[in-house]
Order: sequence, then structure tokens, then C-alpha cells
Amino acid sequence: MIKIYPLSEAKEGILKRKPIYQDSYSPATIARTESVFGEGVMPHQAVMQILKSIDEDGDAAVQKWNATLDRFDAPNFGIAKADLKAAWERIPARLQEVLEKSAARIRDFHERQPITSWLTNEMGGEIGQRFTAIERVGVYVPGGTAPLPSSMLMSVIPAQVAGVKDIVVCTPPNPHDSILAAAYICGVDEVYQVGGAQAIAAMAFGTESIPRADKIVGAGNLFVTLAKQQLYGLVGFDGLAGPTETMVIADADANPAWVAADLLAQAEHDVQASAILLTTDEEMAKKVQAEVAEQTAKLSREEIIEASLENKSGIVIVESIAEAAKLANDYAAEHLCLAVHDPKALMDQINNAGGFFLGEHSFEALGDYVAGPSHVMPTGGTARFASPLNLLDFVKVSSVVALDPETAAALSPIAADFADTEKLTAHANASKIRMKSA
Repeated sequence: MIKIYPLSEAKEGILKRKPIYQDSYSPATIARTESVFGEGVMPHQAVMQILKSIDEDGDAAVQKWNATLDRFDAPNFGIAKADLKAAWERIPARLQEVLEKSAARIRDFHERQPITSWLTNEMGGEIGQRFTAIERVGVYVPGGTAPLPSSMLMSVIPAQVAGVKDIVVCTPPNPHDSILAAAYICGVDEVYQVGGAQAIAAMAFGTESIPRADKIVGAGNLFVTLAKQQLYGLVGFDGLAGPTETMVIADADANPAWVAADLLAQAEHDVQASAILLTTDEEMAKKVQAEVAEQTAKLSREEIIEASLENKSGIVIVESIAEAAKLANDYAAEHLCLAVHDPKALMDQINNAGGFFLGEHSFEALGDYVAGPSHVMPTGGTARFASPLNLLDFVKVSSVVALDPETAAALSPIAADFADTEKLTAHANASKIRMKSA
């Protein structure tokens, strides 16, 4: 059952962003961690053990953790290109068509994103910016409670469009054929059966089998996120993904069955997923609540959905659409669905969202698979400052300075005075020595 909250209660509960402290791990997570790593070992400490061992022992440590955590002890965890092709040939023709059409739209969307190096001679000589693709990218594709071939497409294709030449993929052992088939149609040559924190460590440090990546992208579970957090700086990351979330703003004219379906589509991801409805209409709230109950009973992941609805989800009654816009802007949802009469006008009132889904025909599940933009989006309120995965995640910007002698001579006294102010005499000397020559 999804609960209907008054606004005051929601502000102190489901709408309130909270930092993730080490003591916020669920009892079940702590119990699972202690069963493997020993009594009193917290998840972040377990991840530290995994990272250290892979840094020191490479493939041997990867094999150890594969066997310990995923019951997969094969010494060779690479997947041959022939096996990717075989997986493609095994999947149904309709799934082949689905993957191809989704891949085409994702590629088409990202090919439209402008990324252009530039130089100008209007500032004396030449000055500008140079965009170059990151040389080697690691992609993590989750495969825990459900196979996610869409995550392969959504992460690999933008990297390819950006010009990344070397892409390595890690995914938990014994991956579903659909994941391997997605790798095949993307043309990925390196796929390894390694999951969790050990996958992030292997791509960050490099092992005998898995070359070191310059940047790693892709969402994962708590242990993947903790590994990213601890390795930040050694390697680049797209972000620290938290549980997925959606927020729907609906007016009195919205379709309650569709709104409920969209909330449930998010809730089924994870017991910590958030599915929140803001509505001005109390009758709409009650209809959606009833629809959620009716539809949940027919869905395969009913237990996960019910836990999600109980933990971090709910329906909130607000005074006006304008108030809903303010709440949405403060919450900064990963997915913001606007089921209102004029969604474009409402979007103009909101700055913070990973993705805007305008109108009830642009529902979020389409964005997960086939609309075009990557579904790897900022969670946990980070949409206030972060963006969905896009081409800029796979390129570096270098400044280019090629001043002519006249401009350099004109700027040198300014630089020298700046350096003297900062008491950096060597900086000042580099300018003054040229001034004497001029």
C-alpha cells in the first residue's frame, strides 16, 4: 500500500534528503557482510579489503572474490567474442529487433550532442579549447536481481559516439544472454565476468587480464558505489549512484491508472527505490492509491514493490502546481514526470531534474529503454549539480594557448604584477625576463 501524506509530514519524511552515514546500513546488509567478512565488519570496511587485495594480487584476488561472493571460481573470467555472437544468435528474433532499434535511437540521440574544439585569433595569437576522447573507459553493467542489457547500450554507445577507442565491460558472473547480445551489437570486444566492488577495483587498478581504465561509468549496488567512493581520484567516475527514484506531478486531469503504473515501474527496481506523487487533487490521490494496490497484486516483483512503497515512497497532497514545482526543484529527482495539462510551462518553473518526462505519453519507462537519452542519471538530489551520462563524460577539455609575441609582451607586466602580489618571485621572473628581452 502506498501512503497518502499531508505536506508537513512528507517534508520531514519522504521529501527530506538525508546524507548516507556509515550507520545507515540496513540490518540485512550488515548481516550479509558479517557472514562473509567477519563480525563487526561494516560494508565500507569490506570494500576496503576487496580493493586492497586486488591492488596487491590482481587476477588471483578477483578469482577469490568471484568464488566467495558469486560462487564463480573459473580462473578465466573473460568472455570470448565468439560467445557474445553465440548469445546474440540464441536470443529470440524479437529481442534482437528490440536491441537494434533501441541502440539506433540511443546512438542517434547522442550523435546530435555538439562537442567541438575551437580556436580564436581575436585575443592575440590563438587561444581556445581542444576536446579529446578519454582513451580507455570501463563500463559496469549490473546483473543482480534482473538482467539489464539496456544499461550496456546506455553506457557503451555514448562512449563510442564520443570517440572512446578502448571499452572494457564488467558484469556479474554467468550473465544473461541478453547482456552478452547487447555487448555484441555494440561491438564490445572485452567483457569480463566480474561483479561488485571487485569489478570496480579490477578496472581501476588493472590486473593481469583486465587493463586499467581511465574512467569507469555505470550504476551498481551499495558495494559498487562504496568502491567508487574509495577509489575516486585514482580513476574517474560518472558519479555515485544511489537507489533509483521518480517523482510525478499530476493534476486532476491525469490518468490515475497510468500514474500508478509509472510509480510502480520505479518501485520494482529496489526496496530502497523512491516513487513519489505530488498532486493538487485529493480525489486523484485516492484513485492512484487504489490503482497501486490493484496493479501491484498482478506484478512479479510484488515483494520488492511493497517494500519500496513502505520505505521511501508516497503520495503528497499540495496546495497548487506552483507549490509542487518548488518541492520538485528542492527534491531534484532523477526522473521528473509531469502529468499535467501544460507540462512545458511547468518544466520552465523547475531547474533540477535528471530528466524531464513531459506528458503522460512520454513516460519514464520509455526513457529507460528506447527514447534516446542515456538512462544513467543523477540520483540522491545530485541533479542539483550533476547531469545524465552524456558525451561530455567521455571527453577531456584541454586549454590551448598560442599567443603572438605582441600579446605576450602586453600581458607580461600584468602577470608580473600579479606574481609580485602573490609573492611568487619565480613566476614574476618568468614574465620580467621576457620583458627585458622585449
